[in-house]
Amino acid sequence: QVRLVESGGGLVQVGGSLRLSCAASGRTLSSYNMGWFRQAPGKEREFVAGKARSGSPTYYGDSVKARFTISRDSAENTVYLQMNSLRPEDTAVYFCAAGTQAVATFRDLSSVGSYHTWGQGTQVTVSS
Repeated sequence: QVRLVESGGGLVQVGGSLRLSCAASGRTLSSYNMGWFRQAPGKEREFVAGKARSGSPTYYGDSVKARFTISRDSAENTVYLQMNSLRPEDTAVYFCAAGTQAVATFRDLSSVGSYHTWGQGTQVTVSS
């Protein structure tokens, strides 16, 4: 069973950047589809980015396209989320997740139900 631990969150000003890390232990990340989600107070968990276990395809939520990038370092067994041009509406707790769906369509990778293992989350706050 894989275990996930996020890090890298914090307080950043509008327009700034952060890189979140999701370190895995127990199993290699190449066995899993990986996703990043976020949840703001009083809102549902929202899809941010997803990457198929093979490395491709990669998908992004509409609100983060062209600003965020998901990547995977197999040697470090870590998935990253590079976040640029941050906005106040990006403020949320960010979670990484691992899943084993056989098909990696956008519908699959963007669905909370497609993931069986979640990290504890890391807080990102964007101040104006």
